Amino acid sequence: MNCSRRRLIGGAFALGATSLIGTTKAFAALPERRLVFRNVHNNEKVDARYFGADGFDREGLAEINHGLRDWRTGDVIDMDRDLIDLLVSIRDRLGVDPRRGFDIISGYRSPRTNAALRARRGGHSGVATKSQHMLGKATDIALPGVPLDRLKLAAFSMQRGGVGYYPRDGFVHVDTGRVRSW
Repeated sequence: MNCSRRRLIGGAFALGATSLIGTTKAFAALPERRLVFRNVHNNEKVDARYFGADGFDREGLAEINHGLRDWRTGDVIDMDRDLIDLLVSIRDRLGVDPRRGFDIISGYRSPRTNAALRARRGGHSGVATKSQHMLGKATDIALPGVPLDRLKLAAFSMQRGGVGYYPRDGFVHVDTGRVRSW
C-alpha cells in the first residue's frame, strides 16, 4: 500500500511538472503584444511590449500606465489589462499595422479631474460621476487614417465593454465595463 501511495504521489508530481512545462511552451507560442499610442495633450509617445513569451511584461505595462496617466495631475494607476488587450484587438480587427499608434485623448482620470470636468461642462456633458476612466478601465481614442465611425463599429463588434461615439469631439470611448453603446 505504501508503494502504491508513493507511485500515486510520484505520478501526480510528474503530471504537474509536465503541465508546467506545457504551460511555458504555450506562453512561448503566444504572439508578442505591443501597444503604440500618442497622448494628444502632451505629445508623449509610447511603444511598449506588454506581453511576450514569459507572459505580461511589468516594464511594458508600467510604460503604458505612465502614458495613460491623468495628464492634468500626473496621477498614475495600473490600467486594466483587459482594456490594453481590447485596444490591440480593435487595432487588429481593423487590420492596422501594429506600429501605427492610437491617439489618446483621455486614459486614466483621477476623481479630482473627473469632478472638475463634470463641473465645467455641466451634468449633461458625457462625463459620468462614476466614470470607468477613474477605475483605469476606459480610454478615449482615435486612430489616424481610420474613420471614427469605422473605429466605433470595430470596437462595438468586440462586445467587450462600453463604446461611446463622439464624432464632434473626434474620438471613440472604449471601456471594459458592461457591454453598451451611446
